[in-house]
Amino acid sequence: MPRVPTVQDVPARLLLGSGPSPVPERILKALAHPTVGHLDPAFGALQDDVAALLRATMKTTNKVTFPLSATGSGGMQAMVDTLVAPGDRVVVGVHGAFGGRMADALGRAGADVVKVEAEWGRALSVDALIEACADSSTRALFVVHGETSTGVAQPLDGLAEAVHAHDGLFLVDCVTSLAGHPLDLDAAGVDAAFSGTQKCLNVPPGLAPFTVGDRALGRLQRRSWYFDLQAMVDYWFADGPRAYHHTAPINMIYALHEGLRIVEEEGLAARWDRHARAHEALRAAFSVLGFERFAPDGEQLHSLLAVRVPESIDEAAVRGALLREDGIEVSGGLGPLAGRAWRIGVMGEGARQEPQERLIRAVTRRTNGDEHAAVRALADGWAAA
Repeated sequence: MPRVPTVQDVPARLLLGSGPSPVPERILKALAHPTVGHLDPAFGALQDDVAALLRATMKTTNKVTFPLSATGSGGMQAMVDTLVAPGDRVVVGVHGAFGGRMADALGRAGADVVKVEAEWGRALSVDALIEACADSSTRALFVVHGETSTGVAQPLDGLAEAVHAHDGLFLVDCVTSLAGHPLDLDAAGVDAAFSGTQKCLNVPPGLAPFTVGDRALGRLQRRSWYFDLQAMVDYWFADGPRAYHHTAPINMIYALHEGLRIVEEEGLAARWDRHARAHEALRAAFSVLGFERFAPDGEQLHSLLAVRVPESIDEAAVRGALLREDGIEVSGGLGPLAGRAWRIGVMGEGARQEPQERLIRAVTRRTNGDEHAAVRALADGWAAA
């Protein structure tokens, strides 16, 4: 009989792709803590602290801030199902795969989708987004703050004012930017946002941090049974006994609590600064090897480096060798960037000099690059003030 595979057969990897990201030992230990019931008062106290820590990390005072029992894509679906009604005019910024996904999801839900587009690798024009919101029937504006397919960070200035002028909602995907790139949801006027645990929080995939402000709470749609935000509010934020909706993923919430404590211990400002330094240091090292960043200066997402692969390199073959033989994962390009790009995570524990140096040394061995010069560029980048 063929041997039955077990989890012990899955090799350890250095996760430097577009996600998931490296999971620290203390988070793995939290995952292994004994499970309790989802209505246990001790677990309820932990839920309250998770909500408080999420508010601090997302920089919001929204009471309704909690992790949905779903991946980041579930957070997107919850936003569609609960905050947008069929026929609503929704302006959607599309400059990569994930803006495109939201436009698709909204279209399937019956929204009147108005796309504002830019080429992959560039930020959207804020003026174009504001102009699209000038129509008084606009009910929402959606943008991806950190576009994972291109490594671009979208400016948010002025967008809330434009959509709020017609009592519309400002909706944001911050899956890859949360805790790795400067983001202040309240200062930006964001009405609702979703994220994922598997990026800069270094928690395994499976939860979607979600926040909803008062303006958005007044627009709740109860069209989805699973993504019924009102039912989840009654569970997470009940004044009395918590109302049962579904069995929460207890151990994943343990892990998220530990991940958020790590963010709190480092401090958001220090963490943002570390990710910016890590991004620029890695960019400098890859530049020595002939890989150039897609995003221009000022539009780069600190938590993900998307680079053009030199034509002389078989990008898929090298990526495959990095994974099989070096135990390092990096991601290829999506859509029009397929076969032309690498997407390298600079997320949490991956935004440190040691794992980046391991990656650079492995890449230079497989591309005949100048290892000494690339490693020196990385070190100089980290040493820069």
